[in-house]
Amino acid sequence: MIKKSLWALFVLCLGVALYADIAAAEVKANWGADFRLRQDYLESIMDLRTQGRPDWDFFRLRSALWGKVDLNEDIGGYLKLTNEAKYYLGSYKPFETSDSTSDSNRLDVDELVIDNLFFDYKNIAGLPIDIRIGRQNFLGAYGEGFLILDGTPGDGSRTAYFNAVKTTWRINKGNSVDLLYISDPKTDQYLPSLYTAQSRSLSAYDDNKRILNASNEQAVVLYGKSKISDNLLLEPYYIYKEENPVGTNAKLNLNTLGARAVVTVGEWKMRGEFVHQFGEYENKRDRRGDGGYIFLGRKHEKVLWKPEWELGYVYLSGDDPNTSQHEGWDPLFSRAPMWNEVYAYLFLPETIKDSGAIPGYWTNLHLYIAGVKLAVASATNLAISYQYLRSDQVTSGLNAAMFSNNSKERGQLATMTLNHSFTKQIDCLLQVEYFVPGKFYNDNAKDAALYRWQLQYKL
Repeated sequence: MIKKSLWALFVLCLGVALYADIAAAEVKANWGADFRLRQDYLESIMDLRTQGRPDWDFFRLRSALWGKVDLNEDIGGYLKLTNEAKYYLGSYKPFETSDSTSDSNRLDVDELVIDNLFFDYKNIAGLPIDIRIGRQNFLGAYGEGFLILDGTPGDGSRTAYFNAVKTTWRINKGNSVDLLYISDPKTDQYLPSLYTAQSRSLSAYDDNKRILNASNEQAVVLYGKSKISDNLLLEPYYIYKEENPVGTNAKLNLNTLGARAVVTVGEWKMRGEFVHQFGEYENKRDRRGDGGYIFLGRKHEKVLWKPEWELGYVYLSGDDPNTSQHEGWDPLFSRAPMWNEVYAYLFLPETIKDSGAIPGYWTNLHLYIAGVKLAVASATNLAISYQYLRSDQVTSGLNAAMFSNNSKERGQLATMTLNHSFTKQIDCLLQVEYFVPGKFYNDNAKDAALYRWQLQYKL
């Protein structure tokens, strides 16, 4: 029913556009393409060498083609097609074939997917109201991405779209309110993909369809943005989300209420967010959680390399094993690399019942961060950080081969990212993350690391 309603609304908006008074001279079209070549080496990132899982070493080749048409200043549409083929090195092979020596079990050609397809209608009936309906991204649209970042966590960074209807009321120059409806199923149910059949052994596929989410998810979001002054930005919001089912749990109805604030004074900047969650599973088990962060930093524009430093703290509540309710933080639509990438994978073994075997289920965490960014050249930037991680609650009953279940000290992590732009179209990246486990893990746990290089071209 929901799927049919979304398509009906899309067709209705398209019909309005076709019958609108549009002059041929107003029509503008544009297109572009991009290609990203990336190699990732993930060392003991899934189990800290406690369960014999092989390291991952693979190339990722993401290509995309997009087109945009503006019928006039208020009406337009956008389409983007994406593919991310992978080629695996080392002992890990994603496919089972009769010939184990063949390279055919190393290549995943992936599928050609409709990454974005949306329709824009601005200033509806002459009012300061805009609507965007269809498949769209929200990267950078809602604060730090603390709750709304990636609608398709199951496919990594291949896509990040949401199937959504977004309505914006521009109250005045400094104030606006967004109302969103989101429908993100476990596998794509809305649009077709061009698929090449292979014998798949990866758990990333369900009935020959790529798993994009842990469950069939729906949400309604009310998000306000207010520029109180030149120095203060405030963003209050309310999110209602349904997750059905969540791993081995029953259907979850969850309310999330919070606000984000950013204060700037000269070269100083402070940003923070606090959120409370409350809801209930279908089996009547209560769900409660709290989360937030605060960062304070300064940028020194007149100093060599323009250093920018920042100190931060992140809190995500954990589930108390001694109570009947679930107090763990739910990251909603931010099951993705946040403050680092290594630990997004390490959450999987302890949160698989909640995450549905999708990495990035950030929860049960106290994170302390010290970071520095340097503009070492006009087109080269270096970012480094030290991170100390603890849990909010001591775990109970987790795999004894990996977890100690008697300590809150998760460990320490260092990150380094070097970016360089050769031209406006070509850039590269070098990224290293190294994690040293603490007493939260078994004594047999070994260090984990991520090594990545990337070359990107945008037309």
